[in-house]
Amino acid sequence: MPAMALSTVHGATAFSVGDVLRVHQRIQEGGKTRIQVFEGMAIAIRGERGNKSFVVRRVGSAGVGIERIFPLFSPIIEKVEVKSKGNVHRSKLYYLRGKSAHEVAEVTKKSAKHSVSKKSRRKSSKKSK
Repeated sequence: MPAMALSTVHGATAFSVGDVLRVHQRIQEGGKTRIQVFEGMAIAIRGERGNKSFVVRRVGSAGVGIERIFPLFSPIIEKVEVKSKGNVHRSKLYYLRGKSAHEVAEVTKKSAKHSVSKKSRRKSSKKSK
């Protein structure tokens, strides 16, 4: 069984599960082409090699959750920007589906705060030795 992916690379942009992303997607309507931006948190990365995809979730108007699955190597994806780095310790964040936007922000803050406190404890224990 292959290991779960925590991070991946699209072009020159590396991103991980828990990061807030802006995905620029090329949309063709009739003869016109435009760029549509979808912004949300990466909650999963799955697949191997050329078959990789990632799931981006955001909470839309009226508190409705919106998820989009993007194939990583799709030609319609213009670029992926990392708006902010997340600090989570799970490869799949499906448990965030049942939480509100406020609770999701709390979870990501809590995990970031927790990892910082672990690092500071390690540094202080090394100094005391």
